[in-house]
Amino acid sequence: MMQLRTLIFTSVMLPWILSSAAKDEYMQKDIANATDYIFQDSDADLAPKAHELPTCLLCVCLSGSVYCEEVSPGMSSVPALPKETAYLYARFNSITKISNKDFADMATLKRIDLSGNHIAEIQDGAFSKLPNLEELTLAENRLTKLPTLPTKLVSFNANFNRLTNQGVKATAFKGLSRLAYLYLGNNQLTAVPQLPESLQVVHLHNNQIITITDKTFCKGNTSHYIRTNMHEVRLDGNPLVLSKHPDSFICLQSLPIGRYN
Repeated sequence: MMQLRTLIFTSVMLPWILSSAAKDEYMQKDIANATDYIFQDSDADLAPKAHELPTCLLCVCLSGSVYCEEVSPGMSSVPALPKETAYLYARFNSITKISNKDFADMATLKRIDLSGNHIAEIQDGAFSKLPNLEELTLAENRLTKLPTLPTKLVSFNANFNRLTNQGVKATAFKGLSRLAYLYLGNNQLTAVPQLPESLQVVHLHNNQIITITDKTFCKGNTSHYIRTNMHEVRLDGNPLVLSKHPDSFICLQSLPIGRYN
């Protein structure tokens, strides 16, 4: 009886085991062949480039925020953004230019951070159709001039660029009635542009500023004016000697940071 059971088990199970093993071996070969096909050097040119991928595959899109930081291979232009984007972080890529089309019809944008790219040109109307933009960061790029800026900006950062007074109009910030934080350190400015009354912090360190007047921060025609909003001014790293211009910051509640002797 035992021999009969063994015979039945062998005749039924052995073909099934052999069939399964064959299938596993076949699948493993298929996977290996597919892997070899994907990673063949000769097909490397067929792999999609960064600019060819949908934005939310190339970047991370999360609740109105788009994170495109250190994209590999390097991102050389601003990707097409979802319509609901409010915050864009595209730092440390290879973006070289901002065009008028990059942020067209993106009324929801509140913050743009393009730090650490290679941006040398921004078309003048690139940010003009962003009525709700409050924070714009262009630090560590190659800018020599600034475009027209949105009127609702609260914070603007262009530290570590190549800005000169030829590229920054004297009135570039005058109409920004909500601007509280202005960072223009480590550039090539020789004079201070007109500063809006709303400013709380202004960084102008490590430029080429050689002089200021009693109207740079204060109102030269009155000694009763106190600039209550502004509490931090950096002018260190300039050839300017502040002790030679005592009337230039008499309206400030604290002395500027800089050279006094």
